[in-house]
Amino acid sequence: MNLTRRSFATLLGIGGTSLAACRRQRTEKEPEAEEPETSTEETPAEPEVDLEEFESLAIDMEAWNYDEFGDCYYQLGLPYCLHPGSEQYESLCIFVPGAYFTAEKHGSTWACTLAEQAKVGAYTTETAPIALPINALTFGSQECPTTYSHEGLARYLNAGMVFVYAGFRGRSGGYESTTQEYFSGGAPWTVADLKAVIRFLRYNAGVLPGNANAAFVFGQGGGGGIAATVGASGNAAAYDPYLEELGAATHDLEGNTLTDDIRGAAMWCPLSSLGAADAAYEWMMGQYASEGSRAEGEWTKLLSDDLAAAYGDYVNGLGLVDGDETALSLDQIDDGTYGGGTYYDKLLDVVSEAAGDFLSRTEFPYTELPALDETRYFPGDPSLKPLATSEVAETQASESEEAPVPATKGVRRVEATVYETLESYVASLNGGNRWLTYNASRGVADLTGLWDFAAVCRSATADVCAYDLLDRSGFANQLFGTDKETTLHFDELAAGLIERNHERYAEADNWNEELVAAYRGDLVETDMLDKTVTERVALVDPLTYVVATDDAVDAAVAPHWRINTGLFQAETTLSGEMNLALALQAHKDVDDVAFEAVWGAGYGLAERAGDAEDNLIAWIESVMSEESDSRDDKGKEKASEEDDGKENS
Repeated sequence: MNLTRRSFATLLGIGGTSLAACRRQRTEKEPEAEEPETSTEETPAEPEVDLEEFESLAIDMEAWNYDEFGDCYYQLGLPYCLHPGSEQYESLCIFVPGAYFTAEKHGSTWACTLAEQAKVGAYTTETAPIALPINALTFGSQECPTTYSHEGLARYLNAGMVFVYAGFRGRSGGYESTTQEYFSGGAPWTVADLKAVIRFLRYNAGVLPGNANAAFVFGQGGGGGIAATVGASGNAAAYDPYLEELGAATHDLEGNTLTDDIRGAAMWCPLSSLGAADAAYEWMMGQYASEGSRAEGEWTKLLSDDLAAAYGDYVNGLGLVDGDETALSLDQIDDGTYGGGTYYDKLLDVVSEAAGDFLSRTEFPYTELPALDETRYFPGDPSLKPLATSEVAETQASESEEAPVPATKGVRRVEATVYETLESYVASLNGGNRWLTYNASRGVADLTGLWDFAAVCRSATADVCAYDLLDRSGFANQLFGTDKETTLHFDELAAGLIERNHERYAEADNWNEELVAAYRGDLVETDMLDKTVTERVALVDPLTYVVATDDAVDAAVAPHWRINTGLFQAETTLSGEMNLALALQAHKDVDDVAFEAVWGAGYGLAERAGDAEDNLIAWIESVMSEESDSRDDKGKEKASEEDDGKENS
C-alpha cells in the first residue's frame, strides 16, 4: 500500500465530511419568509448552549487537602467528564504549590482562593504550566490514585508547576472493580480521556492556579506515543464523537468554546504510527537478520522482505524534508532493497552524530553497564515505585494476562565491562569488521552503514510483524480490539501483502492460509462508535495530523516538542521517531523540536546527560521563558509602532 499524505485523511473517513461540508449552501436568493406577528412583550433569546450543563465538573474550592511538609494543596478523585466509561479510571488528582493559594481551614479541608502576585521558581499563579504524566509503557491504563504521597512531586512543585495526575483507560476494556460493569477501552479512548482532562482544566481555569493553555504531556514507550497523539491532534473534529460519548466539557460557564490543544509534548522511545511500525521494524532491523522467522525458506522471511520494501513506498509518500528543505526519500540499490537515498543518509547521520557526541563526552576508563529496559514511573500514584522493571499490574480483566512486548530481551545485553581507552571501546564494537570510526580531533564519528550498526547494537529480537503479532497476542493487538473481539489485526500494509502474495508465501515453510481472511476481517471490525480498525489506527497516529494536507484534518499541533530515543534497543524502530521529528519540524505551527538519539541507551528515559525528569522540567522552563520573551518583544514592537504613529501624526 502506497500511503500518501492525503491518504491519512481518507483513512480517517473525514475527507469531505467536515461540519462545513454539512452546512446548507445557498446558490440563489431564497424567498423572504413572511414576518411573524409582532408581540408587545419582548421574548428573551435562548442561550446557544446550556451554561449549567457542566456544573458538576466545577471544582469545590472548599475541599482542598493540605500537606504541610510538602507545602502542597491537593484534591484526589475528581471526575473530569459527565459520562465516564469507567469511574475507576476517568478521574484525576491535582497537586498545587502552596504559595499559589490563600487558604482558610474548615474542618478537615481548606477553602482556597488564588494568591495574587505569588511566585514559585520561574512562574506566577497565572503563568505556571501544567504537567500531565502518562505512565503507559505498553498502552496500559493509568488509575487515578485514592491516596496521597509527596514522593517524586517535589521537583515539579518546587519548580512552580501545577501537577495533574489523570487516570485513563488502557489498551483494552475491562470491568469496574466496584460494580463489575464492563467498560470499553483501547484506541482511541486513552487519547479521548486525556482530551477530556484538558477541557476540564480549562473549564475550571478561573479558580485554578496556572495557565490552562500551557499544558505539557509526557511519557515513555506507549505513553510517549499517546503524548505524541495528544500533542498532534488538538481540537481534531474526528474525536468529537468520542468526547461527546464521554460527556467532555465543550464550553465554560460563560458559553465560550473549550479546546483540547496543548502547549508541548515530551517523549522517550515513543511507540507511534503503529500502522507502519511492522514495516519500519523490518526495514530498520529485520531485513538484516537471518534467523528464526527470518531464516531462508520460511514464509515470514518473504513477508519480512516485502514489508521492508513497503516501508520504502510509505516513506516516499510522506513527503519528508530535512531542515534545509532537502526532500528525503528512499532509493533502491543494486540488490533491490531500499538501502539508499537521502532518507537513508539522514538516518545514518542521526546515528553517527549520536555516536560522535557519546565518544566526545565520555571519559575513559569507561564502565559500560547493561542497557536494561527499565520503566521509571512519573510521580503521582503512591502505588507505583519510582523505578521498576515492569509496568504496573493491570486491573482490567483483559489486560491481566501478559501481552508480549517486541524485543523484551533487548539489545546488547552485556555484563558490566570496563574499557580503559576509547580505542578499546570502538574496537569492541567493530569486532573483526571496521564499521565505526572516530576522529577525536574533530569529535566526529562515521558509520559505513546501517547493516553493521543494526547487527551489533540493534539486532531484531522480535519476530516478523513485531507489533501486529500473527497470532494476535501482542499488546498492540489488544489496543485495536473491540468490545466483541479483545485482540485484532490492525496492520493494513501487512494485510495487503498477505492478500496479494499468499500464493507465493504458500510455497514456503509454515504458511497459514487462515491469515488472509483473518486480516481482511479484522480491519473492518468496528468499535462502539462504528469506527473501523483502520480508522482507529489513523486516529491515534500523530502523523495523521502533522503531515496531512487536506483541510478536513483541522487539528492544532502543539508548538513545542522533545523527542529522545535510545539507540541500543529494538523495541522501537528509530526511523519512526525520526519521521515524527522531521514531520513536526516542517509543520507551520511548530516552533521547535528537540530530537536526540542517545548512543548506549536502551529502552527507557534515554538522556545524553543528567536526569530525565530534571531535563524535562528545564525544557518546559526554557519553552515558557522563550514564549514570555517573544511576547515582550512583540509588545515592545507594538508600543514602538504606536509611538511612531503619534510622532507622524
